[in-house]
Amino acid sequence: MLARFWCEVLDFVELDREDDEQGLVLVEIGPREGFGGAQPTIILIRNADPKTGRLPLHLDVNPTDRDQDAELERLLAAGAVLVDIDQPAEATWHVLADPEGNEFCLLRSRLQPL
Repeated sequence: MLARFWCEVLDFVELDREDDEQGLVLVEIGPREGFGGAQPTIILIRNADPKTGRLPLHLDVNPTDRDQDAELERLLAAGAVLVDIDQPAEATWHVLADPEGNEFCLLRSRLQPL
């Protein structure tokens, strides 16, 4: 489910998947063009341990083909939820969590919508 969410957010596809006898699932997602391009891939590993505190990695995303409000609607429809981490009321970003509670920020669009 998490891989499906991040593929939707980033317009990525599943590139590889490994399952082992202990139920560990490793899924690698990346650009539609596959391995070897300029874009990085992301490896997601299922972890049964509950999240405690802030994660050591925090992703910021920004839309490149729509404005921030439209992107917020799209992310909420994909399964993200808004999170309040005491960000200032005048913040230009939104803090969200993916379906497993991992926080990320939605920044303003850096490009004019197409």
